[in-house]
Amino acid sequence: MLDRLRCVPPTLPRLAILSLVIALVAASCASSDGALDDGPSQSAGETEAAETEAAGGDSSATGSEGDSDEGDSDDDETDDDETDDEPITQGDGTYIAPIEGFDYSTIDYDADAQNSVLLSGPIDPSYPPPVVLPDDVVSGGPPPDGIPPIDAPEFISIDEVDFIADDAEPVVVIDIEGEARAYPIQILIWHEIVNDEVGGVPVTVTYCPLCNSAVAYDRRFGDRVLDFGTSGLLYQSALVMYDRQTESLWAHFTGQGIIGHFAGAELTLIPAQTLSFGQFKELYPDGDVLSLETGHDRAYGSNPYVGYDDANQPPIANFISQPIDERLQSKIRVVGVVDPAGPAAVVLETLAAEGVYVIDDEGRNVVLFHQGGLASALDSGEIASGQDIGQTGAFVPAAADGTPLTFTATDDGFVDDQTGSTWSINGLAIDGDLSGESLEQIPHLDTFWFAWATYRPGTLLAE
Repeated sequence: MLDRLRCVPPTLPRLAILSLVIALVAASCASSDGALDDGPSQSAGETEAAETEAAGGDSSATGSEGDSDEGDSDDDETDDDETDDEPITQGDGTYIAPIEGFDYSTIDYDADAQNSVLLSGPIDPSYPPPVVLPDDVVSGGPPPDGIPPIDAPEFISIDEVDFIADDAEPVVVIDIEGEARAYPIQILIWHEIVNDEVGGVPVTVTYCPLCNSAVAYDRRFGDRVLDFGTSGLLYQSALVMYDRQTESLWAHFTGQGIIGHFAGAELTLIPAQTLSFGQFKELYPDGDVLSLETGHDRAYGSNPYVGYDDANQPPIANFISQPIDERLQSKIRVVGVVDPAGPAAVVLETLAAEGVYVIDDEGRNVVLFHQGGLASALDSGEIASGQDIGQTGAFVPAAADGTPLTFTATDDGFVDDQTGSTWSINGLAIDGDLSGESLEQIPHLDTFWFAWATYRPGTLLAE
């Protein structure tokens, strides 16, 4: 079903105008030259080239129908005047539905999917209302699975790893029921999605270079176990996944279905840490590591997004459709916390200066740890040579018996003031009276501010 990709949406007045000024077309509709590309904005050419390189040099995508004309200008002006209470329409006037206030709990997601977003587009009467405006979901260049996910991952022991050049190299770590696995960023940067099973749980491990985020989810939803692929699309410069069972679109950043059969559904978030390979070896000596046996030939170890993590440069303008929260520069690194009391974020530089940071505002109860020794994957040409940005952890600050704990950062780890026990970056007590205990992990993300603020609106910015 993936041999023909319909542009999302089929009529894009705003992007048709934009296509007149972009230097390189990243994707196109079958009978139209209008498409999204990086355009002339900061590092746009280099970033699109990186996406294409990650796709093995294939940036082609074909549409399924018709001319992509610019539509009627009066209709476009009407769209700009819409409010949340009015029906949402495309540029051609096609009715979608109100987005705000829709009760997605009424949807029977276990029912058979009636259509495919990738094959037939985002508008179908069988779909729940889209969570985001389809106009705002844009092509990043490659076609579906042009950046190939890993569906049959192969793992090796730590002792067998000979391709990681430095202990500071970043790996995404998942630990479920005592089974620990590391997914090197040097592999994820070229594939973005790994469909796996850890500790008996079907998981998808995802990484988006454009928003600098690694997130993991339980792939089970209702009666289905889902397999995810890269759609070739972006929302607010972040990876949009699709599931192969219904070909619905999902936001990698939140695990929420955004368009199609699963619109409004949410996957269960699994705690994942981006740690240095050195820390993984020390903390999980029996852990497994994703191998280079991916079935693809890529320049593993190199970074196709050189310099992208420069905080003084904004994200690619043509991949951004909604205003960015202006409380911080868009590409400032933050540590975002998914807390039942509401999302919160701390500037990474602030956390690094303190070593330990407590978020206890408005009902939250979170302690953040920071420890140096982790290379940025998006800095230099070789991932192992990236600047030291450090690694983080987020936890409930309490012992197993519920006793509240406070912490101080030391050269050896994090020492609690109550028992003098020393804790590691993954929340394990490695010395002292509480040795062997683990703090309860809280899902968190090391990411760019623009992405966190977009997908976690109303977030508390802890200062």
